[in-house]
Amino acid sequence: MMKLLRGLYNWTMDKAAHPKAVWWLAFFCFIESSFFPIPPHPLLGLMCLAEPKKAIRFAIVATVSSVLGGLFGYAIGYFLYDAVGSWVIGVLGLTESFPVAACYIREQGGLAVFFAAGTPVPFKLMTITAGFIEMNLMTFTLAAIAGRALIFMIVGVLFQLFGAPIKAVIDKYLGWVTTAFVILVVGGFVVFTQLAGSENEGEVNACDNATEVRA
Repeated sequence: MMKLLRGLYNWTMDKAAHPKAVWWLAFFCFIESSFFPIPPHPLLGLMCLAEPKKAIRFAIVATVSSVLGGLFGYAIGYFLYDAVGSWVIGVLGLTESFPVAACYIREQGGLAVFFAAGTPVPFKLMTITAGFIEMNLMTFTLAAIAGRALIFMIVGVLFQLFGAPIKAVIDKYLGWVTTAFVILVVGGFVVFTQLAGSENEGEVNACDNATEVRA
């Protein structure tokens, strides 16, 4: 297993350093914000790992393309929800989450979009929903920029400053680093869902029980 992991790591690092990798990063960030289910964060991290000196540049590319993709998702919700948006939501298994997202956007506005842009909440759910309920476009755009910049630029700055030492540690302790990463991701998601489920014990947010989108 370790040999397979090492081979996959080396192969991915090679692709991440490819001259066209930045275009693939931009492409995946764009489509992930509107309909693609796989997040671009691992690719960004590996590209920063492969070329730490370009980490901030990669983070800027990820931020800009992700926000543009978010605007595309907004357009799908605004203009093409019945023809395209509802199908995308259904394929991604987010049908039951759609009215919940709509409720949160109406209640919290830009804060809900900002929160989704920088957390495990599927960003494409919020972009399509925001368009469907006709959220103020300027508010949506600013919130998307802030949220996506936060999550991507943190990665870029950390790798720009500490890229070489980080790469050295990962090269030497790949197995342990992979295990720790999986534990952190799973643990973080569990904590996130618990906190999102109820702000106070025994108290449920009205939006969590939303089952339809009001006009």
